[in-house]
Amino acid sequence: MNPVRGTAVTLTAGDRVTVTGAAGFIGSAITRRLLERGASVVAMAEPAGDRQNLRGLDVEVRPADVRDVLSVRRALAGSRFVFHAAAVYGFWARDPALFYDVNVHGTRNVLAAASAEGVERLVYTSTVGTLGLDGTSQGKLATEDSVADVSHLFGHYKRSKYVAEHEVLRAAAQGAPVTIVLPTFPLGPRDHRPTPTGKVVVDFLNGKIPGYVETAMNVAHVDDLATGHLLALERGRNGTSYIVGGENLSMRELLAAIAAVTGLPPVTVRLPKSLALAAGFVSEMVEGRILGRPPSVPLEAARMSTTTMIFDDSRARNELGYVSRPARDAVEDSVRWFVDHGYVAPARRAMLTRA
Repeated sequence: MNPVRGTAVTLTAGDRVTVTGAAGFIGSAITRRLLERGASVVAMAEPAGDRQNLRGLDVEVRPADVRDVLSVRRALAGSRFVFHAAAVYGFWARDPALFYDVNVHGTRNVLAAASAEGVERLVYTSTVGTLGLDGTSQGKLATEDSVADVSHLFGHYKRSKYVAEHEVLRAAAQGAPVTIVLPTFPLGPRDHRPTPTGKVVVDFLNGKIPGYVETAMNVAHVDDLATGHLLALERGRNGTSYIVGGENLSMRELLAAIAAVTGLPPVTVRLPKSLALAAGFVSEMVEGRILGRPPSVPLEAARMSTTTMIFDDSRARNELGYVSRPARDAVEDSVRWFVDHGYVAPARRAMLTRA
């Protein structure tokens, strides 16, 4: 990558843009936004990965593993811009080294390839999970300047993304034209896995949430997060991080919103945080360590479910012109997509009076 002299660039029709992780939830939303702008998109996808989100899109699919620097460089060849959204996102892996191989070393490979190919700007998709949360339980909103206590970065996903983000910042300090986006918790269509936030919606639809833990999160529509990535490309300052989000909602408010758009009865039972943590600990020990299979309740997921993760995204709104739709719209689109794509049991689907 060439050193940055200015901060603003303009995406024009026909620009060749590579998106790593293009088949993923956020990556595919970025890809669609780029196509709407007339870009020529190279969709870099895991060789053996699921590509449902790329079906019907006018993109050049490049199978490439971010751990292979030569295949990454071939995918980036001739690209003016790069969005690096590929990552291992999960709360458990049989071999935790996978998180670091992909999220850290893979990011270093993308940075090196972008530099070698003369890419004008790279936008890196990080996570708000790398930020400090001191005071959030008392209602204080975390910002890009909230420094994390590394001992509180529970799980290999957050730790590996924290390290990877600092590799990106190191490159920026050496003059590389990179900008960092910190998405909050997305909802919307094409969440095939689903993501942890999407799983809350699916579990509610299927009657699998008997109660809630008093916590909170920032909920955003995935298409708004994608727009935020393009704004970061064109208007973001070099080496600067931008939270892109939506509305801060308590878990009770989120579940109430799902109930409101479906007609299903709301969840009213409040559960102690200790119960969620105990379930995560037992599941991780028995299923994960003893039986060697993915735990039903990963400990990291349990910890996240008991942590207040509320954020102030005013930097993106003020500097980038970022805007977001109401969280209820994201919930409604998410519910409709899950219902239409077979994620809801027939008996529960028959109970829906809306959506």
